[in-house]
Amino acid sequence: MNKVAWVTGAGSGIGEACAEGLAQDGYVVVLTGRRKEPLEAVAARIKAAGGTAHVKTADLGKPAAVKKVADFIESKLGRIDLLVNNAGLNITARSWTDLTPEGVQQVIDGNLASAFYCSMAVLPMMRAQGDGLLLHTASMAGRFVTPLSGSSYTAVKHGVVAMSHSLNMEECGNGIRSTVMCPGEVNTPILDKRPNKLSEAQRAEMVQPQDCANLVRYIASQPAHVCINEVLITPTRNRSYLAALGRKL
Repeated sequence: MNKVAWVTGAGSGIGEACAEGLAQDGYVVVLTGRRKEPLEAVAARIKAAGGTAHVKTADLGKPAAVKKVADFIESKLGRIDLLVNNAGLNITARSWTDLTPEGVQQVIDGNLASAFYCSMAVLPMMRAQGDGLLLHTASMAGRFVTPLSGSSYTAVKHGVVAMSHSLNMEECGNGIRSTVMCPGEVNTPILDKRPNKLSEAQRAEMVQPQDCANLVRYIASQPAHVCINEVLITPTRNRSYLAALGRKL
């Protein structure tokens, strides 16, 4: 029986690369995001390569929408081996002087609430199986506080890191593992929300979505008795370090 992976934020960036890579590894992949067209394009490439993909659009900030996808997985696919909790977003007006309640709520729903809802939705299936892996995309902003990512994004990504570790504390006796991946700058569409635009040369030096997907595939390949709790992955030319040293970015 093929293993089943649910990848959120699967229409672009890290999620897209993870979905295609996991399909190559033999997973049946369920692709979720808000926009149907990008998900369908990813699914088409997976199917053209001989894999199996199901598109399930959802606003993951809404518990009922999350439950609907989880119910599909349970009723139609019969199991869930891997949740790639990758959906996320940021806003352009991110400094304290520019924040609005609506913007903050958007960041909370799109990054932290959605990660909780998806985790809660798959845990009953994983407990019944006595096995399962949850892998969450957080950020270096989930470990270090800097103005660049904004206060709301930094806060919610710290929450995702804490959430993952709490899952391991409570679920390790059920055979369930949780990994939180904390990337530095990754060349994904979320960078388009930066107040200061980046050049193509700067983006080329960053971690690429495929790099993160390769890491996810490695983590997913580990035996069930191994839990990789947390991983930091950054560009070699780390702009945060260079800024701290007062060097040219």
